[in-house]
Amino acid sequence: MAWTHKVNEVLKGALIVPIRLYQIIHPFFFHGVCRFQPTCSQYAIEAIRVHGVFKGFYLAVFRILRCNPFCKGGYDPVPPKKEKR
Repeated sequence: MAWTHKVNEVLKGALIVPIRLYQIIHPFFFHGVCRFQPTCSQYAIEAIRVHGVFKGFYLAVFRILRCNPFCKGGYDPVPPKKEKR
């Protein structure tokens, strides 16, 4: 394994662990319902796993910005990773 792959895996874990903690703690303090399916936190985890740290984080931030009272919501899956040519 190249060292860059190891660094990427560590960074993925560093981003995913706080999201998992949020998923555990959130229901005890907030009773809102996410407008999207999958939820924004699950979307963030999947985006980071599929697209890597930087693009996954970018996708997650813009998904969270769309999650507001003026947005209709609905089914919004993580886009598939484009294959390199």
